[in-house]
Amino acid sequence: MPERKATGSCLCGEVSYEVSGNLGIFQYCHCSRCRKITGSAHAANIIIAPDHFRWLKGEEHVGRYEVPQANHFATSFCKKCGSSLPWMAKSGKSIVIPAGTLDEHPGIEPMQNIFCGSKADWYVDASTLSHHDKFPIKKK
Repeated sequence: MPERKATGSCLCGEVSYEVSGNLGIFQYCHCSRCRKITGSAHAANIIIAPDHFRWLKGEEHVGRYEVPQANHFATSFCKKCGSSLPWMAKSGKSIVIPAGTLDEHPGIEPMQNIFCGSKADWYVDASTLSHHDKFPIKKK
């Protein structure tokens, strides 16, 4: 896989980071923990090696929460604006990058869905829904 570089940040801009090297796996996770932390039907995560990640600024604004009973899952967030941020797996062997926090295209695209057996009962594949370039105008 070719090496890539991308930056990411939180909503308020206080925290930023850089990923580089082999960006590994890009996947959608439908597990209940990812749904809870994103408030969405699934998380869009890129998994990378820890040596391919560095904070550029604002690391002191990064909070972390670990689910006590989870073997790997944790989460990080900006203490100022609440945005999800990259987090080190509890094993210390990988960094999970919430893809929505990237500032540009990372050069790889999603390759798989995981934990589909626990996806939200209300989930509908986005490709089957109508598409609008901006907020749709309400018809009278």
